[in-house]
Amino acid sequence: MLIKKPPRSALTEAHTTAESAYVSRRTVMKGLGAGIGGLLLARNTHALDLFGSDKNATAARKPLEFTAAKPAPELTLTPEDKVTNHNNFYEFGTGKTDPAENSQGLKIEPWTLTVEGEVEKPATVDVWKLMNEIGLEERIYRMRCVEAWSMVIPWVGFELGKFLQRFAPTSRAKYVAFETLYDPEQMPGQRNRYVGGGVDYPYVEGLRMDEAMHPLTILSVGLYGKTLPPQNGAPIRLVVPWKYGFKGIKSIVKIKLVERMPPTSWNKLAPQEYGFYANVNPAVDHPRWSQASERFIGPGGLFSVKRQPTLPFNGYGEEVAGLYSGMNLKKFY
Repeated sequence: MLIKKPPRSALTEAHTTAESAYVSRRTVMKGLGAGIGGLLLARNTHALDLFGSDKNATAARKPLEFTAAKPAPELTLTPEDKVTNHNNFYEFGTGKTDPAENSQGLKIEPWTLTVEGEVEKPATVDVWKLMNEIGLEERIYRMRCVEAWSMVIPWVGFELGKFLQRFAPTSRAKYVAFETLYDPEQMPGQRNRYVGGGVDYPYVEGLRMDEAMHPLTILSVGLYGKTLPPQNGAPIRLVVPWKYGFKGIKSIVKIKLVERMPPTSWNKLAPQEYGFYANVNPAVDHPRWSQASERFIGPGGLFSVKRQPTLPFNGYGEEVAGLYSGMNLKKFY
């Protein structure tokens, strides 16, 4: 297969945030935030949950060594307590604060990740050893949820493409399939379809091979300079900044390179609403709401949440639009 590779683009200042926000980001910001976007999902029975609840304990996290991103004034960082208390992780419940409340007992050590399929060197990797061996870097990315809210998050991780090269993909590898941990004893949403939003678990996702190999696509093992908390997908998750957030599969245990487009959880559940590609596109509305604008969750309280225009490819069009040259992005949504 001929894989179309765009010009390599290093993380630029346009993808980062102000140095003042970077320096102060570990300070916990008290107060309210806006879970307004959650009102749009009929399945979310806890849509009125707000941010900053002290009852949402976060499991102990470890500091990471990484190359920091360059500061820039264009973006405002979302406060850490909002990123860790406003989550979609249906394995722990459909409410925005359910993951923080219900995931703290998740056993994340030890943790292994299996890479298999169309590779010459299949292997199982110890994720915690990998964190110490691989070069970690910070990527401060916009994150756009399909529910029409957004954040700016300082992820710590490494390029998925470079990681996959370790396993020598074959010429038959056209897609990359991902799978989340399946453990109903630890994940109440997997035990009960009502708690878990009716998703057919384990949660699965996929990318086209060129999307997976793009340098903006990362596997994240941390945020705000520390390891991921369980509610954000500990110990390892996918981050693809030009796609809607549901593509960012959490707590990954398996990566499989395959010839055919793999199934994905939300596409299986509601194909008329959630396509395989899930590129952020303000010109293509969700069947039940507009995608033309979003509510940015930043510093401040409920009434400081700003509505702003949504950017094509979430603002990363210059880097990734070439991946979809000639495609009808309304049909392939």
